[in-house]
Amino acid sequence: MYDLLPALRLLGALTTMFSFAFLLPAVVSWVQGDGLLGFWLAAAGASFGGGAWMWAGLNGYRGELRARHGVILVSATWLLLPLIACVPLMAVCHAVGRELDFSYAYFEAVSGLTTSGATVLTGLDSLPLSINVWRTFLQWIGGMGILVLAVAVLPMFGMGGSQMFRAEVAGPIKDNRLTPRIAQTAKGLWGIYVGLSAACFLAYWAAGMPLMDALMHMFATVSLGGLSSHDASFAYFDSPLMEGIAMVFMLVGSGSFALYFIALRKRSLRVCLRDIEWRATLLALLGGGLIVSLVLMVQGHYDWPQALRHGFFNAISIGSTTGFASTNFLAWPAFAPLFMLLLSGVATSAGSAGCGIKMVRVLILLKQARREMTRLAHPRAVQPVTLGATVVEHRDIFAVLAFMLVYGGTVIVLGMVMVLSGLDPVTAFSAVIASVNCMGPGLGEVGPAAHFGVLSHFQVWVCSIAMVLGRLEMLSLIALLAPSFWRH
Repeated sequence: MYDLLPALRLLGALTTMFSFAFLLPAVVSWVQGDGLLGFWLAAAGASFGGGAWMWAGLNGYRGELRARHGVILVSATWLLLPLIACVPLMAVCHAVGRELDFSYAYFEAVSGLTTSGATVLTGLDSLPLSINVWRTFLQWIGGMGILVLAVAVLPMFGMGGSQMFRAEVAGPIKDNRLTPRIAQTAKGLWGIYVGLSAACFLAYWAAGMPLMDALMHMFATVSLGGLSSHDASFAYFDSPLMEGIAMVFMLVGSGSFALYFIALRKRSLRVCLRDIEWRATLLALLGGGLIVSLVLMVQGHYDWPQALRHGFFNAISIGSTTGFASTNFLAWPAFAPLFMLLLSGVATSAGSAGCGIKMVRVLILLKQARREMTRLAHPRAVQPVTLGATVVEHRDIFAVLAFMLVYGGTVIVLGMVMVLSGLDPVTAFSAVIASVNCMGPGLGEVGPAAHFGVLSHFQVWVCSIAMVLGRLEMLSLIALLAPSFWRH
């Protein structure tokens, strides 16, 4: 176990860093005078003290992380940080007369940090502003991944972070670096993320959204999180202009931030236009919006302007795993909400803030399927799988196949567990799919007009596990259960 101490030391450093996040709701609480300032400062102090104690106590254990260290650290972080985030959430809710027990508080924190956007809370409009700021800010922290931010500052801790970065970054092909040093890569990604965040905030504010609403919905949009400060979600504003702004930034957020970083360095948008995954992601989201709009128009649910407005917004929102809703889409023809739920599994790029299968895996699977069909007619044909001009290695194809097996198995097993717990099949499987894809609203009892608070304690724990699995793309966390992982 001694070889795990460097990972625990870094976990202490991450906890120390996370403590500074409490300062934002503390400032809001102080300005608003809501009486909750002491809770936020106490949470910051406890997190800082606990993390600093662990970091200082293990200061003698330094060194580059090994591959399994990265998996352990990433998994432990995504399980520990929601615990740190949920305790003050329970306390402040209790202080304002809104009881929130541990199971639901942990679910809310996991939903925020994994950018899932599912909530167990109601009466959001009447909550103190600092609570809503904390809920939405968690999404922004988790959007690019707090571990990527940590990698950017790891040199000050005297510990390299390449293994942690590799375990955290989404997608099947993880060995490409954008800059010679991994810390520079993380800083570059966060630079793009912060720049898009500033642009989104200013756009919302200029469109007439109140200042704090603009800040909170920027957190939820750029991170593809979808948690709102209003029960009605985006329908609260009833503004085509604001919905248009949200669609633009949801589309941008669905693309790879690494691709944007390269395009910025080369000062050319051709990098994006030539990328097959970026084009396929836009095609899936815009095409999905068009399909939903046509269904709504053909079946007479809306006239064509309203069908285009609600069809595109909700399809892009759900497909990008954001989870905003401009209306209760469960009242639409059954095809539309089911189609959007399935779209959420594939319509984001690797390297984006979204979850799900990722478009690059879908492309690799389609090309591999085409190659196998070609082999039926031409057994000796040499036809490598390519993405653009890049040949996909066999190990990456096998990794995609393994992921798809684990993804499908996870949805089936957890879905059946939810059915066994007493839920109807539609609610059970849609809740699991929405959680694994980190998308937010599902169907049935957990649709856009409802919330996950209707689920039992056991059921929200299943969904919490599903969200962490989805954020870590299953294999990182499931690998911990393999006996071979712990053998020297």
